[in-house]
Amino acid sequence: MHKKAPRRPRGLGKRAWVITQFVRRILRALAWSNIVRVTVLGRELVPETGPVIVASNHLSMLDAVFLWGALRRRAVAIAMAELWSWPLVGWLVRRLGQIPVVRRDSASGRSAMAQAEQILRHGGVLIIYPEGRLVGPGEYEPYKPGVAHLAMTTGVPIIPVATTGTDRVLPMRRTRGDGPAFDRRHPVTVHFGRAIDPTDFDDPDKLLDHLRHRIEALRENPA
Repeated sequence: MHKKAPRRPRGLGKRAWVITQFVRRILRALAWSNIVRVTVLGRELVPETGPVIVASNHLSMLDAVFLWGALRRRAVAIAMAELWSWPLVGWLVRRLGQIPVVRRDSASGRSAMAQAEQILRHGGVLIIYPEGRLVGPGEYEPYKPGVAHLAMTTGVPIIPVATTGTDRVLPMRRTRGDGPAFDRRHPVTVHFGRAIDPTDFDDPDKLLDHLRHRIEALRENPA
């Protein structure tokens, strides 16, 4: 008896694609209206087909909106589980088949990595934030090893991405002080870099270190 083929992840299904197209049309309309000035660089470096990991820095809750909107392929992100309880946002992430993870919960982390691997095994795009949380100005957060282990296990390339300006448009509450909660005057840049081949590395820590340097270099050269 033949084994039943693994079920295609929801995030790569037809319903998720239809919703993706609809939401991205809205995001592009907002971009054209210049509510927030957004520049996307290097988008052509993301392969048009095949599995790929998109790894980005994390400055603001807006990062996911601009990064997801900048892609031309459907994409599934690993995101904090709290989003699933938010009005509207919770509905959207469920329909899009995004992957929840409870921070500092090892079982949840393993489950998220298993789901992420299935996305890649089915030829999808996975968005991941290696820092695992929002990182404010002057803060430092070591990269979590999951992205390196995932890339080395599957052999899937990593596209480094640097997002800049989102922390000024929508700063974290703990860092904005007396400033506005939302300030559309600041420009946002999403800068994609060239793919990193995990087979070039024999150690996950070396891959993580290289990934961080690549993302930081893209942040320092946003134009």
